[in-house]
Amino acid sequence: MPGLILIAGIAAISLPTLLDVARDSWSTEQGAHGPIVLVTGIWLLIRELRSSPVPVFRGSRIVSFLFFAPLVVVYCLARISGIIEIEAFAMYGMLVTSGYCLWGGAILKRIWFPLIYLLFIFPPPDTLFAMATQPLKILISGMAVSILQIFQYPIAQSGVVIQIGEYQMLVAAACAGLSSLISLTALGLFYTYIRHKSNFVYMIFLAICILPISVIANLVRVLALLLITYHFGEAAGQGFFHELAGLTMFATALICIFGLDWLGTALIARRPRKLQANG
Repeated sequence: MPGLILIAGIAAISLPTLLDVARDSWSTEQGAHGPIVLVTGIWLLIRELRSSPVPVFRGSRIVSFLFFAPLVVVYCLARISGIIEIEAFAMYGMLVTSGYCLWGGAILKRIWFPLIYLLFIFPPPDTLFAMATQPLKILISGMAVSILQIFQYPIAQSGVVIQIGEYQMLVAAACAGLSSLISLTALGLFYTYIRHKSNFVYMIFLAICILPISVIANLVRVLALLLITYHFGEAAGQGFFHELAGLTMFATALICIFGLDWLGTALIARRPRKLQANG
């Protein structure tokens, strides 16, 4: 009975927060992957729990209280002040802590990946967003300008503002890779975990490769938009082709991840044969 009361209380807290996250984040480019992560994350949770049952031992009430009490305070303060990012992560921490209290650490250890994966449904804090975006914007802007200068285009850079011909282009956050990086990381982690759960080192390798793939794909997007703007005008660069370039970039990045995995899997499969041949 106490467990049911706790679950009902957590549901009453989590549902309003999830609705706020869906309204404020999932309708934007940065959080468009949220519904996909939520559905696939719940599927992963059920899959992991059914694959091999784990004995249930209740977690320490003292440890649960030490984590739960400050999370409640943070949640209430964030809810009152309207800071949805902190509110969401505090709410999620309360859910995980409740799970530990009811079912124990063995269960949480079993479902460690779905718990991490589900964090992607929440928007990152604005400070983290700004810190991660700025270096990517400057890097991609500089690379794009350097490449087009090789082909004698009249182009110059001032921070994240690019001047090409008579047009100015601001490399916004969406073009700097962070929005796509979050989505690509989430989907890439899901793919690598499903495919290579038994090979943890290779799974980490593929996850690390997502960052350079995302940067390269976004560089191609920025180059395409610069060339479209220069040759066809600002309206063309900010209209249909802007959205098309974004979709093409995302699809290209996913194909690159799948291709890299195909190549890596083929090389790993050939290694034992070589060792047997040498033996």
